[in-house]
Amino acid sequence: QVQLVESGGGLVQAGGSLRLSCAASGRTFSSSAMGWFRQAPGKEREFVAGISWSGGSTYYADSVKGRFTIARDNAKNTVFLQMNSLKPEDTAVYYCAQGYYSHIYSRPGDFGSWGQGTQVTVSS
Repeated sequence: QVQLVESGGGLVQAGGSLRLSCAASGRTFSSSAMGWFRQAPGKEREFVAGISWSGGSTYYADSVKGRFTIARDNAKNTVFLQMNSLKPEDTAVYYCAQGYYSHIYSRPGDFGSWGQGTQVTVSS
């Protein structure tokens, strides 16, 4: 059974940076694509970034492209999301998710395991 635990959220001023981490248990991490999603109050959960099993491919939502970077360390079963130039509209609960497949997909239904989420708040 896969367990995902996010950390690194917090309160930051607009223009600032945060680095989220997601530690995974289980033996399937290194063969699975990973993703970050976020959900703001009153809105649906949306895809933020994804990374293939090897880290060789990444994919970003247009809203974060050029500001966020996803990376993984398969030796440590950890995936990261570096968030720079944060904006108030980035405020949300951020979730880490492990995909069913090795390559990147962006639909929530393609991810079988989810973390509990970490709050990111960007003040203006």
